[in-house]
Amino acid sequence: MSETTTAYQDWDARWQSDEGRAAWLTPDPNVDVWARRIRARGGTTALDLGCGVGRHTVLLAQLEYRTAGLDASETGLDHTRRALAGLGLGADLRRGHMTALPFADGVFDYVLAQNVIYHGDGLAVRSVLAEIRRVLHPHGIFQGTMLSKRNARYGKGDEIAPDTFVDRDAGGDKAHPHFYCSALELVTLFDGFEVLALEDREQKGPGTWHWHVVAELGANAEVMRRHP
Repeated sequence: MSETTTAYQDWDARWQSDEGRAAWLTPDPNVDVWARRIRARGGTTALDLGCGVGRHTVLLAQLEYRTAGLDASETGLDHTRRALAGLGLGADLRRGHMTALPFADGVFDYVLAQNVIYHGDGLAVRSVLAEIRRVLHPHGIFQGTMLSKRNARYGKGDEIAPDTFVDRDAGGDKAHPHFYCSALELVTLFDGFEVLALEDREQKGPGTWHWHVVAELGANAEVMRRHP
């Protein structure tokens, strides 16, 4: 675990209440669209990276993916287990950190990381992306979000590393490191991927700009693994 990837501590506390979980129970419509599209083209294995309370883990299991979910929050994983069991579904749920995925190379057709991998500094983000490259099958699909530099919180608080801010006055997970990037920086971070969709949009209200990205891992993935 990177010393900057600590936001899960806030989420673990937040998800202990019904009120804290309420906003994180409904799947993102764009995830629903791409999950179905990837399944229809033959994808069978999926990882919900940073699965939280399981809204997308449940969706993936319902779509009959062989589904894995990983989170550092035991509270989130407990809720995910209950949600799956209540629907008669199963998934391979593991507690762990996004910078060291406990999965073999090339085992997933689809990796989802919605509102997850920007919780750290630039080095942590690069480590997570290296792990995602490792566990994705060549031509596998990544879908996720990154914080945009258009976001109203960019520049707030203390800059602890390039483009990485901690805003202790804001409280909540904002008191933990958050990394922001431009479109060019995002594409550079996703070296080895072909970007299929990229949109900067306000996620939950004015100023909440997030990059929404879908990208396909290139056929040279095996070479990249041998020569990172």
